[in-house]
Amino acid sequence: MTRKLVDLHLHSTCSDGVFPPDEVVSMAARAGLAAVALADHDNIDGIDAALVAGAEVDVEVISGVELSVVWEAIQDIHLLGYGFDHRDADLRAALQSFREFRESRNERIVERVNEKLLSEGRAPIDIAAVKAKAGGTLGRPHIAMALLDDGHVATKDEAFVRYLVPCNVEKRYFPIAEAIDLIHRAGGVTVLAHPPFIPVDRKGLLALLDTFAALGLDGVEAYNTGASNDDIDWMITQTRRRGMIVTGGSDFHGIEGGEIVIGGGRGNLKIPYACVEEIRAVIEKRRTAQG
Repeated sequence: MTRKLVDLHLHSTCSDGVFPPDEVVSMAARAGLAAVALADHDNIDGIDAALVAGAEVDVEVISGVELSVVWEAIQDIHLLGYGFDHRDADLRAALQSFREFRESRNERIVERVNEKLLSEGRAPIDIAAVKAKAGGTLGRPHIAMALLDDGHVATKDEAFVRYLVPCNVEKRYFPIAEAIDLIHRAGGVTVLAHPPFIPVDRKGLLALLDTFAALGLDGVEAYNTGASNDDIDWMITQTRRRGMIVTGGSDFHGIEGGEIVIGGGRGNLKIPYACVEEIRAVIEKRRTAQG
């Protein structure tokens, strides 16, 4: 029997991905996946299109989002939400505020990049053209691609080192307790995204897991692109010891030059359908408890 596989961390043009939601779902179907979740940054506008596409290509789609959160001195921790009501008024209002800030932030980044380009005697990039090519919400990867396309840099990494990092504008973050509560009130579950990208060692990560579990965190994205097979096994063990669910996703944006693929990440991901079943089980248990 063929094992059903999933990818629960995909980005679209509704945040900083390259492909629109329906195309992302179609790509997942071609990859043979049984289920997916769009997890756009602070944005749930692509979910309806993904649901329609999923019905057309026989791929199960669950609602998803990736929130930028902060805990004490650690900024830009990412929290995934799954299975929530994407029409929830409070959730949509909170995300709209973040979306407006995100759009103005990226425009300010382009302004700073252009100032740096002009100081080097180079032509500025056209923000209108960058937005049009992005096809949705402008993100730093889109700016990097514009710098690459205009010949200012040779690689996407060079774009970040030479321009995007020096010209960065501070992000806005949800306090993690507030973000967890927001997703729970919308009927969803919360999952810590790609733990290897959090700037702590394993001991520090376990302390964070204990703290976040006490705040209501439901699970951990053990299967992730930043993890080796050993990391994945270790993370699954630690997550299970804390009674939390395990999920996984590639963090596919479509701008990585092909090294990150839907369903497989960098080649070592095989994310079981059981991850979807665990999400649904937590939601049902919570719904039953609430009567």
